[in-house]
Amino acid sequence: MNSRLPDWSQGTQVDAWIRSLRPNLNRERDALSAVRPSLCLTEIEPDSTGLTKVCRTVFLTNRECPWHCLMCDLWRQTSLHPLPSGSIPQQIRFALEGAAPADWLKLYNAGSFFDAGAIPRSDHPIIAELCRPFQRVIVECHPSLVGDRIRDFQERLGKTQLEVALGLETAHPELLTRLNKGMTLDDFAWAAGFLRLAGVEMRAFVLVKPPFQSESEALEWAVRSAEFAFDAGVGVVSLIPTRSGNGALEELSRSGEFAEPSLELLEAAFDQVLQLRRGRVFADLWDLDRFRNGAPDFEKRRDRLTLMNLTQSVLPRIGSSQ
Repeated sequence: MNSRLPDWSQGTQVDAWIRSLRPNLNRERDALSAVRPSLCLTEIEPDSTGLTKVCRTVFLTNRECPWHCLMCDLWRQTSLHPLPSGSIPQQIRFALEGAAPADWLKLYNAGSFFDAGAIPRSDHPIIAELCRPFQRVIVECHPSLVGDRIRDFQERLGKTQLEVALGLETAHPELLTRLNKGMTLDDFAWAAGFLRLAGVEMRAFVLVKPPFQSESEALEWAVRSAEFAFDAGVGVVSLIPTRSGNGALEELSRSGEFAEPSLELLEAAFDQVLQLRRGRVFADLWDLDRFRNGAPDFEKRRDRLTLMNLTQSVLPRIGSSQ
């Protein structure tokens, strides 16, 4: 193995190695507003019955996640400083003011919504009030932070359904350790069980081709990871093609330990996980344009994936992607 790479069994060493390879974005991060979200989008997503739901998605500006996962680049849009109490409610108000009506609300903070260092518990009553006009609110949380504060927040929401997005990433136990995720598969299963008993719905993020996997291994483990999530009671699996951009993955690319997945692999994984018919499955199409070079019929293939996200049906492959 390349001498520049860490001992993957030593979490502290891996953590320091990941952080040391980051590009310096301190100026950009220091300029982020504490009272405005990084980005707001309107998305369309089917619910469990097939009905189309309009979703207001808000990328909140927040502090960096305390975990430093090998593949994560979300820290690029996080503040260098803890935000004052009340900042997150202000950002949500900004995102909702004048926005078109929506059924669901996604609040993604590049970390964990229930991390008290990111969103103080004192802000929860105001946030819950802002969320009550929506049928559902979806937030992110690391499995290690699942606990009573989630049940309390669900109670504050009243009739609004809480859904928690958990980063599983992979069901490969050795690889999960190398990803520096700070959890085990048992931790994920426990967290999912707690949420299920609390009446909180769940979605899981699964990586398509994380580091240390070939294309064939990646396809197998994307499907196996989705099966693990569904077995745990998750209702939605989001398939995320692993992308470069955080420094650590570029280093692994140079050592031959990582290459971004192909568009064909994402298509194959989406097809096979959808065919399980165990819950909703979405291909994450964020930044899909990076697949454009070397991908024949790119627009048609992108449109196919978009339609499959909406219909939850496997459609015929396009041209050379068959």
